Amino acid sequence: MFPPASYLLSLLLVIDTGGAVPSPQGVPHGCYASEEAGERTFRCSQAGLSAVPTSIPNDTRKLYLDANRLVSVPAGAFQHLPVLEELDLSHNVLAHLSGAAFQGLAGTLRHLDLSANQLASVPVEAFMGLKIQVNLSANPWRCDCALQEVLRWVRLAPGTGTGIVCGPGARPDLVGQEFLPLVGEEELCGTGRGGARRSTDVALLVTMGGWLVLVVAYLAHYVWQNRDETRRPLKRAPVLPVRSEDSSTLSTMV
Repeated sequence: MFPPASYLLSLLLVIDTGGAVPSPQGVPHGCYASEEAGERTFRCSQAGLSAVPTSIPNDTRKLYLDANRLVSVPAGAFQHLPVLEELDLSHNVLAHLSGAAFQGLAGTLRHLDLSANQLASVPVEAFMGLKIQVNLSANPWRCDCALQEVLRWVRLAPGTGTGIVCGPGARPDLVGQEFLPLVGEEELCGTGRGGARRSTDVALLVTMGGWLVLVVAYLAHYVWQNRDETRRPLKRAPVLPVRSEDSSTLSTMV
C-alpha cells in the first residue's frame, strides 16, 4: 500500500530545503521555516507576496522577504518578532516605509537589506534607536535632508555606499551622482525639518545673545553713573547762627 500523496509532498519539501520544517498551517504558499546555522530562519523569497505576512513564527531570527511585490511596510509590521536579528526586504517595489515600520526591534535587529526597491525617501524616525547595518543601494533616492539624517543613525553595509545614487526625483544637478560624496560637500538640511531645527537653534542663540548685550550695557551704564556720583564733592551742611537769646539762656543755666 502506497503512502498518501500529502506525506510524499511533505517529505519532498524536507529534502529540497535541506531539512527544513514543513510550513505550518496558515503560512503563505512558498514560505517555510528552517534551522540554518543554528538560527531559526523564515524564508519567503520569491513567494509573490504583496504584504508582509502575519503568520511568521515569533522565534524567527532571520527573515527573508526578498524578491516579492511588497509596496510598503506598515507600522509595527515586525513587532511580534522579539528576537529578529536579520531582515531582508531587498528586490521588492517598496516605495514607502512607516516611521514605526521597525517598532519593537531596537534591541535585536542588526542587519537590514532595503536594496533594489523604489525608495526615494524614508522617515528618519524609522531608524531611530536601531543599531543596525543597512543596505540602501539601488534605490531612486531623492538625496534630501531625510536621507542625510538617516545616515547619521545607521551604519552602511560594507561596499554598498557607492550604490546610493540620486534618482530622478532629486535636484537636477544631483541626478545620477553618488550621495555620500555630496554629504561631505554640502549641507542638505538647510531647509525642511532638519533645517528648521537648526534655524530654531540659531534664532534662540541670537535672542540669548541680544539679552546678554542688553544686560552688559545696563551694568556698564550703572557702574559709570555710580562712578560719576562718587567723584562729585560732598556738600557741607550750612552752619546755623546762634541767637543771643539762646546764649543768654545757656549762661544763666550754667
